[in-house]
Amino acid sequence: MGTTPLLSPSTLPYPCRLPALCAVKSSPKLALVGGNRICPSSGTVAPPCPLIRHGGRWRRNDFKVRSDEGDGDAGDPDGYDMDEEEEVEEIDNKKDYDVEYDRLLGTAVASSGSGASDDIEIVQSKNFVSTRGWDSETVVDYRINEDEFHKICLLHCDFFIRKPPDPDNNVYDFREMYVTPPDTDVYAIPKVLSPMPQKYIRCAKSDFGCYNVTEPPIDAPRDPLYKTEREILKVFLTKHYRNRRFDDPDFVLDFEEIYVIDSKTKSITRAKVLVTIPEGRDRERRNDLLIIRDGGTSFKIIDKIKRDDPTTVIEREEWVETRKDMEKHLRKLRDFSVSNWF
Repeated sequence: MGTTPLLSPSTLPYPCRLPALCAVKSSPKLALVGGNRICPSSGTVAPPCPLIRHGGRWRRNDFKVRSDEGDGDAGDPDGYDMDEEEEVEEIDNKKDYDVEYDRLLGTAVASSGSGASDDIEIVQSKNFVSTRGWDSETVVDYRINEDEFHKICLLHCDFFIRKPPDPDNNVYDFREMYVTPPDTDVYAIPKVLSPMPQKYIRCAKSDFGCYNVTEPPIDAPRDPLYKTEREILKVFLTKHYRNRRFDDPDFVLDFEEIYVIDSKTKSITRAKVLVTIPEGRDRERRNDLLIIRDGGTSFKIIDKIKRDDPTTVIEREEWVETRKDMEKHLRKLRDFSVSNWF
């Protein structure tokens, strides 16, 4: 597997499929459903708990937030690494987890406010089982209805994420997830390496893998000459910006929120994304270009006008590898530590 970057555009034509690569309303009576407070009369999500007065000061629950999403409240560039006494709670994953803005560019991370809610209404299901907080690799003593889940097939395992009813079939509920060996019904709890959203989100699926090409054995000349198999090592779930549908005229992918499913470790985590565009969250997201490198572990957002052509990328990678090989050879020389400076 090489290290050539993968380039992903932020917009998709309609109709298309990705390649294999509320108003808040308070109520005096609230019911707890799936980890959320639901008003029985209207079914809307109740507002979060108010501030708590402690030690003469108003404080919130213990949760540290690094940065805000593109549709959050405004803030200055230094307002995202909060002090311990100013830590705030996570509200339905509205806060970003690991989005890093390049400070050297003097990015303006202030975001424009929005009065409308982009949350998807939660539908109650009698078969829903919240697996949040369970120990990883714990085998459950029941079977699931796989038709109610997104089945993601990887090389070493099959991953299941609950699928709420939706005509687009791209809504994910990360509150219930399972993992199994390929084509088996032994369901276990996967490793969750970062906080998962506690609400419905729309995601576009792409994969990261390689082709395994094998030759037939010498003693079987009648076999096909070559056998090619696609091995999926990782799957990326990229959130739709503001949960918009594919056919929305303003549809765009939110590259700041990507969830990575790893086949080898049977785990799911949120990608650490570096944004190098000076405008920060106020940028035009249609111009975003996502670069994935280092085996699907490095994520960077650049402006699409700075995209390099494939030939330049390959030449740059080959130059780095060739230089390493040459220096490895020259280290055999006695005065390499001196001649290497010239």
